Amino acid sequence: MLLEITGVLNEAQLVKVNEILAGSEFVDGKLSAGMAARQVKENEELKKEPRSMELLIRILMSSLAHNQTFNSAVLPYRMSDPIFARYQTGMRYGEHVDDAIMGRSGPRLRSDVSMTLFLRDPESYQGGELLIRTPFGTNQVKLAAGDAVIYPSSSLHRVAEVTAGERMVALFWIQSHVRDPARRELLFELNQARESLLSAAPDDLSTRLVDRSFSNLVRMWSDV
Repeated sequence: MLLEITGVLNEAQLVKVNEILAGSEFVDGKLSAGMAARQVKENEELKKEPRSMELLIRILMSSLAHNQTFNSAVLPYRMSDPIFARYQTGMRYGEHVDDAIMGRSGPRLRSDVSMTLFLRDPESYQGGELLIRTPFGTNQVKLAAGDAVIYPSSSLHRVAEVTAGERMVALFWIQSHVRDPARRELLFELNQARESLLSAAPDDLSTRLVDRSFSNLVRMWSDV
Protein backbone atom coordinates (compact mmCIF):
# COMPACT_ATOMS: atom_id res chain seq x y z
CA MET A 1 0.00 0.00 0.00
CA LEU A 2 1.19 3.45 -0.93
CA LEU A 3 -0.50 6.07 1.26
CA GLU A 4 -0.02 9.80 1.73
CA ILE A 5 -0.55 11.10 5.28
CA THR A 6 -1.19 14.81 5.74
CA GLY A 7 -0.21 16.93 8.73
CA VAL A 8 2.21 14.58 10.48
CA LEU A 9 4.02 17.70 11.72
CA ASN A 10 2.30 21.00 12.45
CA GLU A 11 3.75 24.42 11.62
CA ALA A 12 5.39 24.95 15.02
CA GLN A 13 7.03 21.52 14.89
CA LEU A 14 8.29 22.15 11.36
CA VAL A 15 9.84 25.45 12.40
CA LYS A 16 11.61 23.79 15.33
CA VAL A 17 12.86 20.83 13.28
CA ASN A 18 14.20 23.04 10.50
CA GLU A 19 15.79 25.38 13.04
CA ILE A 20 17.74 22.45 14.51
CA LEU A 21 18.72 21.16 11.07
CA ALA A 22 19.89 24.59 9.92
CA GLY A 23 22.54 24.67 12.63
CA SER A 24 23.68 21.07 12.25
CA GLU A 25 26.45 19.31 10.33
CA PHE A 26 25.70 17.00 7.40
CA VAL A 27 27.94 14.22 6.05
CA ASP A 28 28.11 12.14 2.87
CA GLY A 29 25.02 9.92 2.66
CA LYS A 30 27.07 7.04 1.25
CA LEU A 31 28.39 6.40 4.76
CA SER A 32 25.07 4.82 5.79
CA ALA A 33 24.36 3.00 2.52
CA GLY A 34 24.66 -0.70 1.77
CA MET A 35 26.88 -1.95 -1.03
CA ALA A 36 24.25 -1.68 -3.78
CA ALA A 37 22.74 1.64 -2.69
CA ARG A 38 26.18 3.21 -2.33
CA GLN A 39 26.59 3.06 -6.10
CA VAL A 40 23.55 5.28 -6.77
CA LYS A 41 23.28 7.46 -3.65
CA GLU A 42 24.15 11.15 -3.89
CA ASN A 43 22.90 13.06 -0.87
CA GLU A 44 23.91 14.25 2.58
CA GLU A 45 22.70 13.07 5.97
CA LEU A 46 22.57 14.70 9.37
CA LYS A 47 25.59 13.83 11.50
CA LYS A 48 24.29 12.14 14.62
CA GLU A 49 24.98 14.58 17.44
CA PRO A 50 23.26 13.10 20.53
CA ARG A 51 21.61 16.26 21.89
CA SER A 52 20.04 17.45 18.64
CA MET A 53 19.07 13.91 17.56
CA GLU A 54 17.33 13.30 20.87
CA LEU A 55 15.21 16.42 20.44
CA LEU A 56 14.42 15.67 16.79
CA ILE A 57 13.44 12.09 17.58
CA ARG A 58 11.22 13.24 20.45
CA ILE A 59 9.32 15.66 18.18
CA LEU A 60 8.82 13.17 15.36
CA MET A 61 8.03 10.10 17.45
CA SER A 62 5.51 12.02 19.53
CA SER A 63 3.70 13.15 16.39
CA LEU A 64 3.66 9.66 14.89
CA ALA A 65 2.44 8.10 18.13
CA HIS A 66 -0.65 10.33 17.99
CA ASN A 67 -1.30 10.00 14.25
CA GLN A 68 -4.27 7.65 13.79
CA THR A 69 -3.78 7.16 10.06
CA PHE A 70 -0.13 6.16 10.45
CA ASN A 71 -0.83 3.72 13.26
CA SER A 72 -3.83 2.16 11.53
CA ALA A 73 -2.06 1.75 8.18
CA VAL A 74 1.32 0.58 9.49
CA LEU A 75 0.50 -1.26 12.76
CA PRO A 76 4.04 -0.46 13.95
CA TYR A 77 5.96 -2.91 16.10
CA ARG A 78 9.49 -1.46 15.86
CA MET A 79 10.78 1.70 14.22
CA SER A 80 14.23 2.81 13.21
CA ASP A 81 15.60 6.12 14.37
CA PRO A 82 15.00 8.65 11.59
CA ILE A 83 17.64 9.63 9.06
CA PHE A 84 17.53 13.27 7.98
CA ALA A 85 18.56 13.52 4.33
CA ARG A 86 19.49 16.68 2.45
CA TYR A 87 19.60 17.00 -1.33
CA GLN A 88 21.24 20.08 -2.74
CA THR A 89 21.36 21.09 -6.40
CA GLY A 90 22.64 18.23 -8.55
CA MET A 91 22.02 15.51 -5.95
CA ARG A 92 19.85 12.45 -6.52
CA TYR A 93 19.33 8.86 -5.39
CA GLY A 94 19.16 6.26 -8.14
CA GLU A 95 16.75 3.35 -8.18
CA HIS A 96 17.22 0.98 -5.24
CA VAL A 97 15.41 -1.19 -2.73
CA ASP A 98 15.79 -0.59 1.00
CA ASP A 99 17.82 -3.02 3.09
CA ALA A 100 15.75 -5.89 4.51
CA ILE A 101 17.28 -5.54 7.99
CA MET A 102 17.74 -2.09 9.51
CA GLY A 103 19.15 -0.72 12.76
CA ARG A 104 22.93 -0.55 12.72
CA SER A 105 23.07 1.78 15.73
CA GLY A 106 20.05 0.45 17.64
CA PRO A 107 17.66 -2.50 17.84
CA ARG A 108 17.61 -4.58 14.66
CA LEU A 109 14.34 -4.68 12.75
CA ARG A 110 12.87 -6.07 9.56
CA SER A 111 11.92 -3.27 7.17
CA ASP A 112 8.28 -3.83 6.15
CA VAL A 113 7.27 -0.21 5.58
CA SER A 114 9.34 2.79 4.48
CA MET A 115 8.27 6.36 5.19
CA THR A 116 9.43 9.68 3.78
CA LEU A 117 8.42 12.77 5.78
CA PHE A 118 8.82 15.99 3.80
CA LEU A 119 10.32 18.95 5.68
CA ARG A 120 10.42 21.65 2.98
CA ASP A 121 7.63 23.17 0.90
CA PRO A 122 7.66 21.76 -2.65
CA GLU A 123 7.80 25.29 -4.10
CA SER A 124 11.18 25.87 -2.43
CA TYR A 125 13.05 23.39 -4.64
CA GLN A 126 12.81 21.98 -8.15
CA GLY A 127 13.02 18.29 -8.95
CA GLY A 128 13.56 15.92 -6.04
CA GLU A 129 10.42 13.86 -6.63
CA LEU A 130 10.21 10.46 -4.94
CA LEU A 131 9.43 7.92 -7.67
CA ILE A 132 8.04 4.58 -6.46
CA ARG A 133 7.43 1.62 -8.74
CA THR A 134 4.14 -0.21 -8.20
CA PRO A 135 2.30 -2.94 -10.16
CA PHE A 136 0.18 -0.12 -11.63
CA GLY A 137 3.08 2.06 -12.79
CA THR A 138 5.43 4.56 -11.19
CA ASN A 139 4.02 6.95 -8.60
CA GLN A 140 5.58 10.41 -8.33
CA VAL A 141 5.43 11.93 -4.85
CA LYS A 142 6.38 15.45 -3.76
CA LEU A 143 4.35 16.56 -0.75
CA ALA A 144 3.84 19.65 1.36
CA ALA A 145 6.12 20.18 4.36
CA GLY A 146 4.85 18.14 7.29
CA ASP A 147 3.20 15.48 5.09
CA ALA A 148 4.49 11.92 4.68
CA VAL A 149 4.18 8.96 2.36
CA ILE A 150 4.40 5.30 3.37
CA TYR A 151 5.16 2.47 0.95
CA PRO A 152 6.39 -1.14 1.07
CA SER A 153 10.12 -1.33 1.78
CA SER A 154 10.34 -3.98 -0.94
CA SER A 155 9.47 -1.35 -3.59
CA LEU A 156 11.99 -0.14 -6.13
CA HIS A 157 12.18 3.62 -5.75
CA ARG A 158 14.43 6.61 -6.48
CA VAL A 159 14.75 10.34 -5.88
CA ALA A 160 14.92 12.51 -8.98
CA GLU A 161 17.76 15.01 -9.28
CA VAL A 162 17.25 18.30 -7.47
CA THR A 163 17.77 21.02 -10.08
CA ALA A 164 17.36 24.04 -7.80
CA GLY A 165 16.93 24.70 -4.09
CA GLU A 166 17.24 22.14 -1.30
CA ARG A 167 15.19 19.04 -0.53
CA MET A 168 15.07 17.97 3.13
CA VAL A 169 13.30 14.84 4.38
CA ALA A 170 13.19 12.51 7.36
CA LEU A 171 13.28 8.79 6.58
CA PHE A 172 11.94 5.94 8.71
CA TRP A 173 11.73 2.17 8.42
CA ILE A 174 9.12 0.23 10.33
CA GLN A 175 8.61 -3.40 11.24
CA SER A 176 4.87 -4.00 11.34
CA HIS A 177 2.93 -6.32 13.63
CA VAL A 178 1.48 -7.69 10.36
CA ARG A 179 4.21 -8.67 7.92
CA ASP A 180 2.11 -9.21 4.78
CA PRO A 181 1.36 -5.91 2.93
CA ALA A 182 -1.93 -7.18 1.43
CA ARG A 183 -3.19 -8.12 4.88
CA ARG A 184 -2.13 -4.73 6.29
CA GLU A 185 -4.12 -3.00 3.56
CA LEU A 186 -7.21 -5.10 4.26
CA LEU A 187 -6.94 -4.35 7.98
CA PHE A 188 -6.55 -0.63 7.28
CA GLU A 189 -9.72 -0.58 5.17
CA LEU A 190 -11.63 -2.74 7.66
CA ASN A 191 -10.56 -0.46 10.51
CA GLN A 192 -11.87 2.58 8.63
CA ALA A 193 -15.27 0.89 8.36
CA ARG A 194 -15.05 -0.22 12.00
CA GLU A 195 -14.33 3.30 13.27
CA SER A 196 -17.20 4.71 11.20
CA LEU A 197 -19.60 2.15 12.67
CA LEU A 198 -18.34 2.73 16.20
CA SER A 199 -19.03 6.43 15.77
CA ALA A 200 -22.42 6.17 14.04
CA ALA A 201 -23.95 3.06 15.59
CA PRO A 202 -21.89 1.84 18.56
CA ASP A 203 -24.64 -0.41 19.97
CA ASP A 204 -25.57 -2.23 16.75
CA LEU A 205 -24.83 -5.94 16.46
CA SER A 206 -23.18 -5.34 13.07
CA THR A 207 -20.76 -2.90 14.72
CA ARG A 208 -19.81 -5.42 17.40
CA LEU A 209 -19.28 -8.13 14.78
CA VAL A 210 -17.04 -5.92 12.64
CA ASP A 211 -15.10 -4.85 15.75
CA ARG A 212 -14.67 -8.51 16.75
CA SER A 213 -13.59 -9.53 13.26
CA PHE A 214 -10.99 -6.77 13.07
CA SER A 215 -9.48 -7.68 16.44
CA ASN A 216 -9.39 -11.38 15.63
CA LEU A 217 -7.80 -10.84 12.23
CA VAL A 218 -5.05 -8.75 13.84
CA ARG A 219 -4.58 -11.57 16.37
CA MET A 220 -4.52 -14.21 13.60
CA TRP A 221 -2.09 -12.34 11.32
CA SER A 222 0.22 -10.70 13.85
CA ASP A 223 3.83 -11.89 13.97
CA VAL A 224 4.25 -10.98 17.63
